Amino acid sequence: MRNVWRRFGGIDLKAVEILRQKNVTGDLIIEMAIWQLPAPLPSSHHKYKYRLYCGRAGRCLVRYDNERGKGDHVHYSVGEISYTFLTLTQLIADFEADVQRLVGGE
Repeated sequence: MRNVWRRFGGIDLKAVEILRQKNVTGDLIIEMAIWQLPAPLPSSHHKYKYRLYCGRAGRCLVRYDNERGKGDHVHYSVGEISYTFLTLTQLIADFEADVQRLVGGE
């Protein structure tokens, strides 16, 4: 973990990076980045900023993120839906389940 100054939604915050991981297998990219913030972003009830991404050949298959004004949500190739954030453990489990469903055992 390391402290970093980050700009989130137009706000400069001192964030603690708690996870940064990127795996590339052929044209498949799976990336997770999570920061702990000193206070929740507008539209969030928790103190985390995150981006969990899975894509292939430049195309997003699934992306979980939260951004100012939109709150927690998930992007799929067919659109975007709201996401109910419970815990970091559940967030990662939900993302990994979507990745498994979308790409299988690759």
